[in-house]
Amino acid sequence: MSESLPICPECSSEHTSEMGALLVCPMCAHEWAADEAAADAAESGPRVITDAVGNVLADGDTVTVIKDLKVKGSSTVIKVGTKVRGIRLIDGVGDHDIDCKVDGVGPTQLKSSVVKKA
Repeated sequence: MSESLPICPECSSEHTSEMGALLVCPMCAHEWAADEAAADAAESGPRVITDAVGNVLADGDTVTVIKDLKVKGSSTVIKVGTKVRGIRLIDGVGDHDIDCKVDGVGPTQLKSSVVKKA
């Protein structure tokens, strides 16, 4: 029936169909472009996050901050050389892809471009 058509990204229904250049879900009436489905499939592979020098990061790693960072909405600064233990990799706001707790600052998100693996 529809072996090669992707499932609906909105409701996960398998009953999608083609309507011209669009893919349509009869269950929730969601329409999307076929090329978006191919791009989403390509992006769904494992995302590799690297530090400032190119080392691959993983959940639970310890990293070191490589430049002074001003904390938004506060007068505190995260100094160069601060070690951050037990990071979690996330899809955060903007380029922020590390969720962690920094001693003296608390829970925060960092960019992988301002840290290096310890």
